[in-house]
Amino acid sequence: MKTGSTASRHELIADTALTLLAERGMRGLTHRAVDEAAGLPQGSTSNLARTRAALLETAVRRLAEREAAVLTPREMPQAAGPTTAAAVADALSLALHRYLSRHRQLAVARYELALEATRRPELRAFYDRAGRAFREPMAAMLTAAGSTDPERHALSMIAWCDGVLFSCTAGQFHTAAPGRAALRASCAELLDGMLRR
Repeated sequence: MKTGSTASRHELIADTALTLLAERGMRGLTHRAVDEAAGLPQGSTSNLARTRAALLETAVRRLAEREAAVLTPREMPQAAGPTTAAAVADALSLALHRYLSRHRQLAVARYELALEATRRPELRAFYDRAGRAFREPMAAMLTAAGSTDPERHALSMIAWCDGVLFSCTAGQFHTAAPGRAALRASCAELLDGMLRR
């Protein structure tokens, strides 16, 4: 495990890579560009991630860490009591609202990495492993909330969340993102349809 300045430099390089992806796209992400944008000596990024594939994996790993921090463990439904549909809607709407109001760059960087993963099998495997950190808890939350088909319902919820993020970050609603109450209401409607017996 990295400690001290090594950890700080690693995070700086990874965070700078994510920023460059969001601002310049995949073509703008180079080892030299990361060094320059981070204010590091030339070769610093290459010392951490020798190849482009390694640099992309570093970005995916950091993206997963930062996305996991959008909601703290105490804000997850199971931490506040029984996992109900209302608790799931509350948590998901909070996460989506934070993305749209504070973390738009993370979403754009994720889209860049997801598209690149369709062209690079080695990145696809790494990206999918990182994505399980969201997919598996979603299925667990839905199971606890009463889902009779949590894998299928997790796909629907994740697709809805991804669709909202894309539409409000890069799509037609980029200037009209919904507020927290509207996100909660939409999420609750979707969950009500899924979990109704």
